[in-house]
Parts: sequence; C-alpha cells; structure tokens
Amino acid sequence: MDKIIGDFLDQLDVGRKQTYKNLALYPLLSPYSAGLEYLLLDEALSESLIEVVEVSEGGSVPELKVVNKSDMLVLILDGEELVGAKQNRIVNTTILVDRNSTLVIPVSCVEHGRWSYNAPGFHTQNRMMSSNLRARKAEQVSYSIRSTGEFRSDQGAIWDGIAEKAARRDVYSPSGAMAAIYEKDRPSIDEYIKEFRLIDSQVGAVFMINGKVAGMDAFGRPDTFSKVFKKLLESYALDAIDWYKPDETSNAVKSEVTKFRKAATSAFTEAHPAVGLGTDYRLESTHVTGFILALEDQILHLSVFTRGNGNNKQRDRSRMERFTQRRRNRTY
Repeated sequence: MDKIIGDFLDQLDVGRKQTYKNLALYPLLSPYSAGLEYLLLDEALSESLIEVVEVSEGGSVPELKVVNKSDMLVLILDGEELVGAKQNRIVNTTILVDRNSTLVIPVSCVEHGRWSYNAPGFHTQNRMMSSNLRARKAEQVSYSIRSTGEFRSDQGAIWDGIAEKAARRDVYSPSGAMAAIYEKDRPSIDEYIKEFRLIDSQVGAVFMINGKVAGMDAFGRPDTFSKVFKKLLESYALDAIDWYKPDETSNAVKSEVTKFRKAATSAFTEAHPAVGLGTDYRLESTHVTGFILALEDQILHLSVFTRGNGNNKQRDRSRMERFTQRRRNRTY
C-alpha cells in the first residue's frame, strides 16, 4: 500500500456507534486535514460556476462535459447524480476538475428509457447512487481501467441493478429512472437519517447494514464530509430500507469495523492518472474493493466497499469481459 494511504488510514480513530433499525455507522475521526481548497459539485452548480452538458448535440451515454468557469478547483464525487439533458447519469469515480478548464468525465446512465433532451444541461438533486450499486460499479471501473485504461462501468449491469432494486421496492418509472426509487422511499429515508448526527473532527464513517460492513467513505477535510454527510447517509439508508427484515436486529459490533479497516490497509493498490487532476489509486483484495483520489500527497476522498459474494463477483466479471470486448469493437 502507498505510504500516503497507509498514513491516512492509520490516523483514523473510530467513534461511538450510532444506529437506527438495521443501519449503523461508526464515525471516523482524524486530525488529518488536507490544505487544498476546492468547491463541491453542488456548490459550483448552485453558483453557476460550472456547466455540465452532453459532449455534443447528439450526446454520448458514457461521457459528459464539465466546463469549470471559475478560478476554484471543483471536486465531483463518485456516484453523484446529474439530472437533465438527454438522460440522468451518475459519476463513475471521484474527479478533481482544474480551474478554468473543460473536462470530459466518465459517467453511467441511470435512466434507461430516455434519450431526449428535457433541459440543455444538468443540475443536481443532492442525490447519490445507493451504496451497493456504487460498490459494484467501483469493481467494474477497476476492471475496466486494468483492461482498457478507461474509467468505464458495465452499463448493462448498472441498469440491471437499478431495475432489480425498483422491482423489490415496487417502484415503476416509465424511463427506468433511479430517481423514482428515492422518491418512493423518501419518507422512510427521512425516518432513518434523522437518527444520525455529525460529531467534531469527523472525516468519514464506516456504514453497516444488518450487522455487516457495507462500506467506508472518508475525506481529507472534515468540512467536506460534513457537506456530503446527508447525501452519503441517504445512499446507505436506501440499501438498509431495501434489505430490512423486522425480525432481525443489526448486531453491529466494532470488531467488524476493525477487521474491515485491516482488510482495506492490506489491500493491493495500483496507481493510475486520475480523470482530472491527481492520482487515482485502486484498492482490491478478496474482501474489499475501492479507490482513493489524491493530489500532491494529499488524500481527497477514500471509498472502500465490502465485495459481493463469489457468484456475483464472477457474474460481474463475465459481464465486464463482454463489455470490454464490445468497447474495443464500437465507436460511440
């Protein structure tokens, strides 16, 4: 493991558990604070400092164009949803966009049944892909980077995952929009998130569902985590609601967090040039998958998930191999 990642993980202390029904989180506390200044996607869009548009009038499903019109860096997080243009998308990895620059970013469609403009550009609904689908996407993107050097997901698997969740949640959307699941489950999501709170020096959290670690997100700045806490929490709450069983308790214990952190620390890491600025590190082991974005030896975002079972892993890998072959034979 790269020293800057190991040092970051070593400085994380685990706070007191917070729990509601089958969702639990352990706050991650740290004195670490990256000195880099940047805006988040929601901030930059709300102030009209950036534009996110299709790459051309005809568009390209796996790509969008970001125009940063400001003299500030802009951090766009993995899994954030962009709403509008020809179809809603989510971002494939965390990206740091340079000042006064234009960047094409890798995305995945989360609205299967629409390919027509409902707005010229994109806006944000402060929404993120559910944690389970982010985990599956992270594994797909890592495989794609190794195979093709591109930060691509398996689009078919993304659509399947959204459709499966919608079916379980009894949600219908004429365009197959991921947003419809959030809208249907909004009352339950609000019920969950009101039971959790930020604490001082918190840079992240380990999230557990039904007593098992689902994932961990941590940032180089406490103020960044405080701004995205609600969005992240909702993405894990959506899975907790999906997998809730009234006759089961969560049984979330700190020893599982310790095991997960050890697995993350011992994972194999591979460095690649990031989509925008910095270095994208991919973490892989038999137990975890994830990534870290760093710039100038400063950690910006660390995201690690528990890997699925062997059957799902093999299915996703087979799908990704087929997807990679299609990519080699197709021009978008």
